[in-house]
Amino acid sequence: MRRGVQAGGGTLMTGALRWGMPRVGVVRAPGVDPLASMRAELGSIPIARTKLSDGLTLLSGPGGNVVALSGPDGTIVVDGFVEPAWKQLERTLDSLGGGRITALVDTHWHFDHADNNQHFRRAGAAIVAHENTKKRLTETHELLGMSFPPAPADALPTQTFKTTRTLEANGERIVAGYIPPAHTDTDIYVHLTHANVLHLGDVFFNGIYPIIDADTGGSIDGMIRGMNLALKIADSRTTIVPGHGPLGDKAALSDARDMLVIVRDRVQTLKAAGRTLAEVLAAQPTADLDARWDQGVMPPDNLVAVVFRTLRER
Repeated sequence: MRRGVQAGGGTLMTGALRWGMPRVGVVRAPGVDPLASMRAELGSIPIARTKLSDGLTLLSGPGGNVVALSGPDGTIVVDGFVEPAWKQLERTLDSLGGGRITALVDTHWHFDHADNNQHFRRAGAAIVAHENTKKRLTETHELLGMSFPPAPADALPTQTFKTTRTLEANGERIVAGYIPPAHTDTDIYVHLTHANVLHLGDVFFNGIYPIIDADTGGSIDGMIRGMNLALKIADSRTTIVPGHGPLGDKAALSDARDMLVIVRDRVQTLKAAGRTLAEVLAAQPTADLDARWDQGVMPPDNLVAVVFRTLRER
């Protein structure tokens, strides 16, 4: 093991929060519920605001990036942080002046994006998501050392779709479209067409190695295909909102895609030569990329391992 990964149960980092998610693999005290601990850590992060256009605001901090569209037709929100951040999020949304929250759009099922579904429903909002998100939220999952029980009935999406769904509000046209299995099998993009803002959820981690949830349909090839799909939607002026990381554009998305192609191809070559996972890790296929991309939640060895696991025979 390498690059800060200590054998025998050591830590990957010391709990530093990066881009709305603690570093993967952080070891917590015995007896501590890792999910409750992570929720508490994330929920304590202040919400930062960035104006994208009139009535359109990026909120970042306690989980995946959030976009809020506010105006005379009410407020539509894309993703919703973790549950302990709800009161802070509610106050922030109220301050935007859009009045009643009419809809929440979940970009996928993960808790740092969909954890507040129940609160949004209680506030009177419809919950819009892909049909697979509703399915995944009714199941038990293990992810990043955390156990996720099925969500309660009032936290499930109220409106689901298979391919696309369009919403009209506040002079904006919002197109939500399914991305075939990439980060998970529940991913969607959300394109605010007039503002030319594209929210990609966790199909895009800007400037950092991504998490790929292989247990709910994610794969390295799927991530690359999903990013290629987004590159066809975006133009040179599109503001692209990643699930984690700073605001990006088409060039940043292309760079992230190219990095994953490099990692995929290197691991594929080693795997095709009969190397075991341990041997692939020892070869350090990301060594020349780490200075730039190892700045976030996913340690390089963890990324290489999931790439190795999800590669299909060619």
